[in-house]
Amino acid sequence: MTERIAGIAIPDSLLATEATELVRDAATPLLFHHSRRVFLFGALQGERIGVSADPELLYVGAMFHDLGLTERYRSADQRFEIDGADEARRFLEAHGFDPESVRRVWEAIALHTTPAIPLHMEPEVALVTAGVETDVLGIGYRDLDPSLVEEVVAVHPRPDFKRQILRAFTEGIKDRPETTFGNVKADVLEHFVPGFVRGDFVDVILESDWPE
Repeated sequence: MTERIAGIAIPDSLLATEATELVRDAATPLLFHHSRRVFLFGALQGERIGVSADPELLYVGAMFHDLGLTERYRSADQRFEIDGADEARRFLEAHGFDPESVRRVWEAIALHTTPAIPLHMEPEVALVTAGVETDVLGIGYRDLDPSLVEEVVAVHPRPDFKRQILRAFTEGIKDRPETTFGNVKADVLEHFVPGFVRGDFVDVILESDWPE
C-alpha cells in the first residue's frame, strides 16, 4: 500500500526506494528527515497554488538536495548544491531517465539556495525550492493547513532543527568557504566560522586584471 503523509503519496517505485536508501545511508537523521519534509512541503505548496510536479522527479530532487553536505558526497572545490545535483544526475542517468528530466532535477537542486528564480521555472524546480523555503525559512508556513504541517512533523520530526541545520550547513561548507561567494550560505560562515571574510563583488570588479 502506498504510504501517504498529510495526503501526499510517497513514491514507491524502485527509483524512489533506492533514492531513500541512498540518502538514509549517507546522511544524518537530521538531513534525512529534512529532505523528506522538503518533498512533502513542496508537494503541499504545489497543491495550494495549483502547480503539479512529476512525483518521482520531485522526490529525487528533494531527497538529494542536501547530499553535498554529507561527508560521502561533498567535494573540496564546488558549491554543495552542485555536489548534490551532480549525484542526482548520475543516479537518474543510471536509471535510464531522459535528458530533460535529468536537467529539471539537476536545476532543482543546484538552484535551491538561489532566491526567487526557481519559483519561475518548471514545477520540479519551483517546488523543491518551495519545500526548502517552508522547512528552513518558514516561507509559506502559515499558508498551509496546520493539521497537515503537524502530520508531516509527526512522521519526520524536527527537534532543535533551527540550530542543528545551521550546524550541518557550517560543517558541510566550512572547508570550502570560497564556494559561498554570492550565496546565502556566506551568512552561515560569517556567523559560525571565526575569521571568515565574505567575498565582496565590488572588490572583485575594482581589483580585476583590467587596467582601467
